[in-house]
Amino acid sequence: MTGAFDAVVLEARNIVKNYGGVEALKGVNFEIRQGTVTTLFGENGAGKSTLMKILSGVEQPTSGEILLDGEAVEFGSTAEATARGISIIHQELSLAPNLSVRDNIFMGRELHGSFGVDFAKEAEAARELLRGLQFDVDPGTLVSGLRVGQQQIVEIARALSVNSRILIMDEPTSALAATEVEVLFGLIRDLTARGVAIVYISHHLEEALEITDHAVVLRDGSMTARGERSDIDLEWIVHHMVGDHYDLGTPPTGYDFGEPVLQVSNLRVIDSMNHERAVVDGMNLEVRAGEIVCIYGLMGAGRTEFLEAIAGKGVVESGEIRLSGELLKRQTIAERIDMGVGLVPEDRQRDGLVQTFDVGKNLTLSSLGGLIVNGFLSRKAEHKMSVDLIDRVTVKTQGPGLHIGSLSGGNQQKVVIGKVVGTKPRLMLLDEPSRGIDVGAKGEVFRLLTERAREGVAVVFSTSEVAECLSIAHRVIVMRKGRISAEFGSDATKATIMAASGEAVAA
Repeated sequence: MTGAFDAVVLEARNIVKNYGGVEALKGVNFEIRQGTVTTLFGENGAGKSTLMKILSGVEQPTSGEILLDGEAVEFGSTAEATARGISIIHQELSLAPNLSVRDNIFMGRELHGSFGVDFAKEAEAARELLRGLQFDVDPGTLVSGLRVGQQQIVEIARALSVNSRILIMDEPTSALAATEVEVLFGLIRDLTARGVAIVYISHHLEEALEITDHAVVLRDGSMTARGERSDIDLEWIVHHMVGDHYDLGTPPTGYDFGEPVLQVSNLRVIDSMNHERAVVDGMNLEVRAGEIVCIYGLMGAGRTEFLEAIAGKGVVESGEIRLSGELLKRQTIAERIDMGVGLVPEDRQRDGLVQTFDVGKNLTLSSLGGLIVNGFLSRKAEHKMSVDLIDRVTVKTQGPGLHIGSLSGGNQQKVVIGKVVGTKPRLMLLDEPSRGIDVGAKGEVFRLLTERAREGVAVVFSTSEVAECLSIAHRVIVMRKGRISAEFGSDATKATIMAASGEAVAA
């Protein structure tokens, strides 16, 4: 349902953007209408984020023009775009973890009183914004103490603190639970009813269809299709994005599971911020070689804390973790990597990659101990390993020397997975492995997991997307409030999984 306005407020004409010899945008035409949601679909590397950066002043086009209310404009910075009512929420969080929620919301736009910054006024304004997002948190809380999904809500609140006419949301729900997505969608409709134009970018295709008024699809820097909500469906989107159907694969078959690799007994993990509260309580789980187990749950269910505890991070109060029968006690993360435990973290930018390193160094970072020859790191061995891993996990790059930031989100995620694969793990743990990557890249990531399972690796991955649970997993474990609430095999359905998590099931 469209808003009450629908007039074109911003138009991009024949936008071209070159980075050296690479043409990221090839004459794109794009328009944003007042009081509506325009959804931009496309695979990683299609040019979506580049186009949005140009519209919000982060980047300038090589050629082409931007019209705001019919007037040609040029934005030399985000400040200039913001001054004209254009704000953007980037896919990767840009918060300062050492500052409070309040400070992050008003950073660079502080509210002043008679004696400098009026912190009380900022706190009240922040509390009101967060209340509108149904997020009950003290504005004085440090951002470093929040989970990724909670940080995303703060990012949204910061963007909404500016009285924007155009709000660009690049993957705003990538770390949100379904109930939080509903809250966000309600807020979006409130904004469009007041005339705000929303540009929405998401890899959650079915979810995005719920909020879309108009849709545009980019592929390889060019616009391949545009349509109204009444004329499009999931098949239409996928066809114009990748040319085939949405398929995450099926559980690998044709082999028997091996001996138990992971055995967890009555595990209790304490909240790192509140030692009186358990985030995982009484967990029992066994995973065998070659088996793929999916852990599903809403944000706060304890999925991340459970995986991190197995990997050597977190405060384990009681219980046992065994790897191929060997009791794991207080080993460091590095020691558990050496023992055969590999973790792909939820936040690849913060915890999975070194942003100043190239692709090759990121791939080999966890395996350097095996590349030492006569007391020195063998550059030849390091290069060979990085090239082999690029091929093995199918990273799309011109070579290991390319900067990691030049890769798309999907290819960066493959690098993080490749780094774990390079350690030759017996157990792979993956926390939201498809977060913020497109439909094509999701299929490739899940193919990598099935390949590892066929090699005899035990695979455990967490997700907040039911469709992923129903794809390659042999078993689905549902967590709720730190405990297992249900376990399913081939009998798993969307309704039973969601019900076990405490999530409302749409009629």
